Amino acid sequence: MMLPSGCDAAYTLAAAYGPGLTAFIAKMNTTAHKLGLAKTHFADFSGLPAPGEYSTYSTAHDLIALGRAAMRNKTLAAIVATREYKVSGSRAHRAHTWANLDPLLGKVPGVIGIKTGYTSAAGQCLLFEAKRGSTTLIGVVLDSSGVNSPTLAAAAADATAMLNWGFSR
Repeated sequence: MMLPSGCDAAYTLAAAYGPGLTAFIAKMNTTAHKLGLAKTHFADFSGLPAPGEYSTYSTAHDLIALGRAAMRNKTLAAIVATREYKVSGSRAHRAHTWANLDPLLGKVPGVIGIKTGYTSAAGQCLLFEAKRGSTTLIGVVLDSSGVNSPTLAAAAADATAMLNWGFSR
């Protein structure tokens, strides 16, 4: 779910651990409140804006706080740092390969990763963490736009510039 932004996997988790979509979304909002994310609201189990374009929302401040909390979980940190994950085929299922969509992984020194995202309201987004030496930085790019349109490459360029600036200080 975290590597290629799998809404199908989010649906399966929500259905199983809600139990049910409504209960799962309620748990997401309760957790957001407990984390102090005062300007974050989830209306959909995948974090997408459903039923309306602005029904799920957050702020850069809240996303940084969410990223900090999430990266304290060593299992999640290992997952988001994974560039590719393969599962061999079996009698029960075909082989699967999931590639992490984070363009910073393996390209920008120290990047651990976190999450890419896009909606028409939020634009191209990238939440990221990097560690160089004893310094760890976490940042977010929202509504990154390239010359002609929002792209993940534009978000990566913005994030790289932010990290290089931050580590130079």
